[in-house]
Amino acid sequence: MILDTLANAHLYYNLGPAFVKAFEYLAGTDLSALAKGKYEIDGNNIFVIINEYDTVPAAGEQMEAHRQHIDVQYIISGSELIGHDNLQQQQPSKAYDETADYLLVPDRPAFFSKLQQGHFAIFFPTDLHMPNIQVSGPAPVKKAVIKIRVQ
Repeated sequence: MILDTLANAHLYYNLGPAFVKAFEYLAGTDLSALAKGKYEIDGNNIFVIINEYDTVPAAGEQMEAHRQHIDVQYIISGSELIGHDNLQQQQPSKAYDETADYLLVPDRPAFFSKLQQGHFAIFFPTDLHMPNIQVSGPAPVKKAVIKIRVQ
């Protein structure tokens, strides 16, 4: 897992050309003008999902993990907490769904990090994450989640 700001994205270009494309898309696109939905960046290898929602309490939420995609979650506006932990031997509450590319784990996150406008988090298949959590109460967030296919 990586947490940083878009201003430092160049530090992660060594992760590969897919990350370069993802960060260039984030930096070069007027994300605030995009409507909710899915947009291709490089076919099914790299795409972005634009979402808008109100943050929710952590109670009742679960952590998720993916196997086929790496998440680059970027806050366009607002702020939220994201719970996170390492995927180890936790027992899933929902077994891995290959079509939807996720599993759920009911354990509480080991950590919560606050992300706000301009911040991103990268979650690899070895990372559990619980996004969309309120900081001090429900608040609107607009987020871009870039999905990078694991090679």
